[in-house]
Amino acid sequence: MAPGRSGTGKGLGRLRSTGSETLQLIIDYVKQETLDPLKGLGRFMVFGVAGSVALAIGLVILAVAFLRFLQGETGTTFAGNWSWAPYLICTVVVVAIAAIAVRAVSRGQRRASTDPKKETP
Repeated sequence: MAPGRSGTGKGLGRLRSTGSETLQLIIDYVKQETLDPLKGLGRFMVFGVAGSVALAIGLVILAVAFLRFLQGETGTTFAGNWSWAPYLICTVVVVAIAAIAVRAVSRGQRRASTDPKKETP
């Protein structure tokens, strides 16, 4: 036998065990840092898209209701040559709501990008 070696042969087995533990640790780390955040992002996207669709349908229904309100409950104000006015008023209101939503989203993105609490890599 060579000096420094024991006759049991456990050195190679321990090296294989350590190598497999290291490989398992790397696999677990990759799963933790990639797959788990993607699963969370998937849930976030599903609820976000479902909420956006529900909000869009609700806003369309409200816009049509507002148009019908202007056409039916204002009497003869929008009769004759002014029959186009409820459509214009409703369009202006819908565009204003969309502008407010876009502004709120862009303001939220600016805050997130300049948030000092977030860590930078």
